[in-house]
Amino acid sequence: MNKKVEVQDLGHNDYKSTWDYQEGLFKSVIDAKIKNRRENSNLETPNYFLFVEHPHVYTLGKSGDFSHLLLNEEQLAQKGATFYKINRGGDITYHGPGQIVGYPILDLENFFTDIHKYLRLLEEMIILTLTEYGLKAERSPGETGVWLGVGTPFARKICAMGVRASRWVTMHGFALNVNADLGYFDNIIPCGIRGKAVTSLNVELGIDKVDESELKAKLLKHFIALFDAVPQYKKGVL
Repeated sequence: MNKKVEVQDLGHNDYKSTWDYQEGLFKSVIDAKIKNRRENSNLETPNYFLFVEHPHVYTLGKSGDFSHLLLNEEQLAQKGATFYKINRGGDITYHGPGQIVGYPILDLENFFTDIHKYLRLLEEMIILTLTEYGLKAERSPGETGVWLGVGTPFARKICAMGVRASRWVTMHGFALNVNADLGYFDNIIPCGIRGKAVTSLNVELGIDKVDESELKAKLLKHFIALFDAVPQYKKGVL
């Protein structure tokens, strides 16, 4: 089993080009697995962890409801946003500046073969990171992602998740609101969940801006510990 994970920070990048890049890595890992089985070989399959921050964009998962986007094409253009129907699980979500997005592209056969455990560990990574900022973050029963104020009238989501997996290889991932413009969430029914708010780390801390480099380091620290991974750093290539 290969526990090495190549970490790339892609900085600020267009959603579609990043999606295409993800798809290429995802396919390369699957192709390597198929080749191994066809040739009865035992070559290592790679793992990746991508950090990125996107321009304003709304994405709808494969089982999502298009009516949860509350803007037409003209209104999207006015807000400088784009829209994509994509191949992850989950409903509609927003990505934009001030939001840290993570795309782990892992061969889970290098770690464990349990997609539910995978999602719970991603949530735990976020929960442990937010604990370092003095926040009590939690799971909300029946709702993937990470929340604050669970079980109260003030429940609010701070991190959305949606993944795709094939042959135990993952793609897509999580979106953590760090210094996000929360007004963009008013244009959707986030994750298809009505009546619950969305928040951002800087709002919860009552400050103008959270240090995003520091936050990514904390996320990666917890990811490495939870997955027993060995990080290898590579400059983003997009």
